[in-house]
Amino acid sequence: MIETNFWILFLAGLLGGGHCVGMCGGIVAALTLHHPAGTARWRILAGYNLGRIASYALIGALLGALAASGLGLAAAHPYQLALLALANLMLVAMGLYLAGWSAAIGSLEKLGQPVWRRLQPLAGRMLPIRGAGGAVAVGAVWGWLPCGLVYSASISALASGSAWHGAGLMLAFGLGTLPNLLLMGVFADGLRRWMQQRPVRLAAGLGVAGLGAYRLIQLLI
Repeated sequence: MIETNFWILFLAGLLGGGHCVGMCGGIVAALTLHHPAGTARWRILAGYNLGRIASYALIGALLGALAASGLGLAAAHPYQLALLALANLMLVAMGLYLAGWSAAIGSLEKLGQPVWRRLQPLAGRMLPIRGAGGAVAVGAVWGWLPCGLVYSASISALASGSAWHGAGLMLAFGLGTLPNLLLMGVFADGLRRWMQQRPVRLAAGLGVAGLGAYRLIQLLI
């Protein structure tokens, strides 16, 4: 098995917070709209993020299991290297997108639209959320939203060649996205405006691109 650092995916999720807020900010705002600040709002936010991160872990487990069995990648070193290189090239592309220097990653996200068009109405029927259980269900659906960052992390999970390792990688990524989305539920508009500032977008984008480049160099050494 080729080692994939969990902290790389955790930091990618953390630094990609601007994209996460853009993709999930609307649903987070909708979830918390009818709940005043306090314990009830935190339960809703926690439930949504629990469901979302659980879906990420499930995706990682499925892809890791597929690689270990159906694709036989556990013993195919060159193929794993190629997949990891692709995953990190996507991180570089995602960083350039976050920095406002490239829109290429947007085309990739369109690949998941057919599946999302079937799932989005399901999430819509669950609104408004009345309790934490409903928030978990909505989060579980929203975890399948087409997202370049998720796709990049997913390829790393596929390259891991293990269901458990793949689930752990996606869990690490999901935990990295957690702080920004929790803050989004509390500071909604203020956080969104701050993350849209050019210096913030540039720093976050270069950070994500740097992680991808760093990992690519590691693979080549």
